[in-house]
Amino acid sequence: MTISHTSSKVTYQRGPVTLRSESIPLSTTDARLLAPNEDTSFIHSDIWRILRIQSELVDGFGALAGLGLAVSIFGSARIKPDSPYYAVGTEIAQELAERGFAVMTGGGPGVMEAANKGAALAGGTSVGLGIELPFEQDINEYVTMNVNFRYFFVRKLMFVKYAQAFVVLPGGFGTMDELFEAVTLRQTHKISGFPIVLVGTHYWGGLIEWIRSRMLEEGMIAEEDFARLTVVDSAHDAVDAVTNAVNELAKERRHESEKMSAQ
Repeated sequence: MTISHTSSKVTYQRGPVTLRSESIPLSTTDARLLAPNEDTSFIHSDIWRILRIQSELVDGFGALAGLGLAVSIFGSARIKPDSPYYAVGTEIAQELAERGFAVMTGGGPGVMEAANKGAALAGGTSVGLGIELPFEQDINEYVTMNVNFRYFFVRKLMFVKYAQAFVVLPGGFGTMDELFEAVTLRQTHKISGFPIVLVGTHYWGGLIEWIRSRMLEEGMIAEEDFARLTVVDSAHDAVDAVTNAVNELAKERRHESEKMSAQ
């Protein structure tokens, strides 16, 4: 959902539909899907929800299939333009775009805006994947390709399917959700060779130490799981970590392809 003010009127973006005034719903599509106390008649409309989900998948695949090399960048929507995190987010995205990567964000303010700005400044593809929410947020002005979603899980699929890496700047629960989803997909081998780069040792250091001293030492995760997290401080180190991992994975895949061809 996107709420914005146009000609003094509040507008609400629900997927591809724009609503105003009394047409604005009191809850989001996700909230209605997950509501436990609906009348049992909702069973008869689930097929339409399935078709709507299918439509979002088709729209997302169609829009992003030709994206090429891309990196998903996550971080707080609450970070202001004068924050050092905003500056480093812009720098990371600009350098990634200069190296030929498209940049994908949630399309909102804060770190998302910073990353879209960096990609746009470099003349790269700056993608915003918007979501229907009960608050926040308009698509930022630096997005050059926007796709709106009703369902979080469809949107999250796009972030993973069409990216070769995640760069994670400081953020809140939403950022943590995306981070640990990626780590879980790596751990379960649903995705391989996918670099996950955390920016800011001051911010992430406590979490990383807790993962090491609790999860790892108590046997909840393996050493290789812990090693999948890379923490850096500078934009250049973040971009190098992404580029090196992507190049290494491409090399491995070429080698595997050559072996199969030789058989």
